[in-house]
Amino acid sequence: MLATVLSATLQGIDGRVIRVEVDVAPGLPGFSVVGLADASLQEARERVRGAIRNSGLVFPPRRITVNLAPADLRKTGASLDAAIAVGILLGSEQARADGSWALIGELSLGGELRRVPGILSMVAALARRGVARVVVPQDAAAEAGLVGRIEVHAAADLAAALAAIRSGRAAPARSNPARVDLGGALGARTGMEAGSSAGLEPSAADLPDLAEVRGQAVARRALEIALAGGHGLLLVGPPGSGKTLLARTIPGLLPPLEPDDALTATAIRSAAGEGPIVELDRRRPFRSPHHTISYAGMVGGGPVLAPGEVTRAHQGVLFLDELPEFGRDVLEALRQPLEEGRVAIVRAARSITLPARFQLVAAMNPCPCGFEVHPAQSGGTDIRWLPGPAPCDRPRPAPS
Repeated sequence: MLATVLSATLQGIDGRVIRVEVDVAPGLPGFSVVGLADASLQEARERVRGAIRNSGLVFPPRRITVNLAPADLRKTGASLDAAIAVGILLGSEQARADGSWALIGELSLGGELRRVPGILSMVAALARRGVARVVVPQDAAAEAGLVGRIEVHAAADLAAALAAIRSGRAAPARSNPARVDLGGALGARTGMEAGSSAGLEPSAADLPDLAEVRGQAVARRALEIALAGGHGLLLVGPPGSGKTLLARTIPGLLPPLEPDDALTATAIRSAAGEGPIVELDRRRPFRSPHHTISYAGMVGGGPVLAPGEVTRAHQGVLFLDELPEFGRDVLEALRQPLEEGRVAIVRAARSITLPARFQLVAAMNPCPCGFEVHPAQSGGTDIRWLPGPAPCDRPRPAPS
């Protein structure tokens, strides 16, 4: 029997609606996935098989073929797991759906439905297609609810998702007495640690305020003017002069985002795997990548064409500390986004265009040792308040 379930995948920061077609036919038992699926989707066969069996259902010993349409679009990630599993259950006549449904989520071997990056963009794509109801993981329901125009049902596991599409409403999760789980607390802690290491910005209480900075009146005034007018800014000074401290006060000086820009910024955070997202984020992004960042990390790319730092700083500030330490190819890559407000990533089989309209703020030392403007270099001798190595003795170019 042929069953069709709607789902979605992520391409860049945009969601793409996927039609999951499952054919359960007589013949030798087998399970194949076609339609330009990546390695994580090919591995979905084992996740789906274990999830169905450990949810108290029967995995049909038949020839199962899963087609992911459109066939010319490369699918990445594990967002199609739930749709594949439900399609198999519908195709083997173990369940019947009440109307048209879409499902998004990764399945564990125990049948739990897990959150995937880009829920906000994928649900928005389904809403634009006219889908009326979607099942999402329970911990992503608040994020999916930001879209509107679509009925969101939260499910903790495959059994709850199946009950929702049978009855038209979500059902509470059921525990499996045959399952032994000794990693619940560890899993919860790991999830929080993963969220914090994914680039989450510190809270307002952890950020320094510009009013608390003493001295550097000229630099403070320049920072205020640059942020008010959206100008680029380069802070030059010896170590310890307060360049990084001034830059860290930037998030407290930026105005909140407008609703449309806030939705775009929240979608970028979702696609980048930052979370959990429970409300529209009106804070302007402030990204400060390390100087060892690669070209792909700055502009985006990689196997799944993930957004880079220039996109994650969209409508915000990109701060480059120790500017001369960044690779030349990384700095040259900033030319297009600074001029056009977007970045185009072209690969052999596909290409995407990502938003990248940001304000660039950088800091650097005046010379390799950092003390080119040291008082001793200008004939002064009082260096008590500027400890460090001796001033640069490099030969200076003759004045022209």
